Amino acid sequence: MKRLFDLCLAVPAAAVLALPLLIVAIAVKLTSSGPVLYWSDRVGRYNRIFRMPKFRSMRTGTPAMATHLLPNPDAWLTPIGTFLRKTSLDELPQLWSILAGHMSFVGPRPALFNQDDLVALRTERKVHELVPGLTGWAQVNGRDELPIPQKVELDAEYLRRRSLLFDIRILWLTAVKVLRRDGVSH
Repeated sequence: MKRLFDLCLAVPAAAVLALPLLIVAIAVKLTSSGPVLYWSDRVGRYNRIFRMPKFRSMRTGTPAMATHLLPNPDAWLTPIGTFLRKTSLDELPQLWSILAGHMSFVGPRPALFNQDDLVALRTERKVHELVPGLTGWAQVNGRDELPIPQKVELDAEYLRRRSLLFDIRILWLTAVKVLRRDGVSH
């Protein structure tokens, strides 16, 4: 049911967003050297690694770590990187991951391959059994500002409460946060 829901949203979203995706891709290419997409190794369902695309908002050569952990994150951003992140446009290529079945619209955000503490806690709480999402319960309740144990607690709460209606609620809350640019620090 969840996979069908994802496909019913992702296919029309990809069609509607085709032109904006092209415009953002051209803007990324014109404003910085390097590839348009950044492929990040992420931890998926059952802790399997998959490659997740994003529009590149950081300069080439940026250390592979969570942005909020970098000493001076703004120094690594491309000329349009701040805009892409504040509007969440950098996340649009993840529609590919949803169509491919590596991600869902709603679920715990996929951890970076080197976030061992987050992966270990999620595994302990059985959250690793979920397909990771474009957005999730932890994201609408704090995003990067949350300490890892609190993020995992919210992910575990999602595991317990998951349903189509809960997913719709999370998508709605995400849309509100994105439109308000709420909780986006980089």
